Amino acid sequence: MTLQRLSRRKACQGDREQSHTKQRRRTSLPSSSTPSLPPIPTPPERLRLRHLRREGEAEEMRLVGLTGGIASGKSTVSNLFKDAGVPVVDADIVARDVVQKGTAGWKKIVKAFGNDILLESGEINRAHLGQIVFSDPSKRQLLNRLLAPHISWGIVWEIVKLWMKGCKVIILDIPLLFETKMDRWTNPVIVVWVNPETQIQRLMSRDGCSEEQAQNRINAQLALDLKKSEADIVIDNSGSLDDTRQQFREVLRKVSEPLTWKERLRSRDGLISVVVCTAVGVLLARKNLL
Repeated sequence: MTLQRLSRRKACQGDREQSHTKQRRRTSLPSSSTPSLPPIPTPPERLRLRHLRREGEAEEMRLVGLTGGIASGKSTVSNLFKDAGVPVVDADIVARDVVQKGTAGWKKIVKAFGNDILLESGEINRAHLGQIVFSDPSKRQLLNRLLAPHISWGIVWEIVKLWMKGCKVIILDIPLLFETKMDRWTNPVIVVWVNPETQIQRLMSRDGCSEEQAQNRINAQLALDLKKSEADIVIDNSGSLDDTRQQFREVLRKVSEPLTWKERLRSRDGLISVVVCTAVGVLLARKNLL
């Protein structure tokens, strides 16, 4: 193994530690569920991904979409990917970064919603802003419209950084994956699903809200059953944590399969190969014409 490849591998592993049209074959996994609790790392999954990296001949890239609904347990699955050594781009983290005090996103929100949404420190009071947008669909749409460009560019930048480091599989953890049309750039799309009764109970328990408030927050999002119908892979998260882990192992195997030729062309090495071949072709053509 060359020092260059070893360096790229270490860089990719370091970034993973920092990271907290439609022709698809749907795969619905066996029913299960789990509370949104931090999972325990599972060594077999780590070993499987390490083996995948050792066997990979090229620095290819697969973008895997991960989404779900509020209190569906998406964060649990996202943490399972992180524990397995797969880099995750978390849209929620990007969204928090783009509204930090003084940023362009922060200025837009303050201008649209006023200074009442600010804490004494000048940071945005997320709880207060959440109450406003969840109770008024028009204001929720306004907020999404203001922040969508900043969040999208933030996600793209995180992908580019991982791409430059040669990471092979990248998980895009995006709650509004379908709403923002970013599912077009991911394959496969994984939806973490949970039955409505369990979803409401988990949300009430997690946030300490009433059943009516929980239902309103769920209704404010795209229906989870609709997301499920658009998914390539469905993780039914209505049961135990062990059930979810069992499903996750199968999902990890699927996303670790060899890349398609389109994915190879989208990789860093694939792009370099195309550029080099094109340059050689142009030089040969010019030589023959002279």
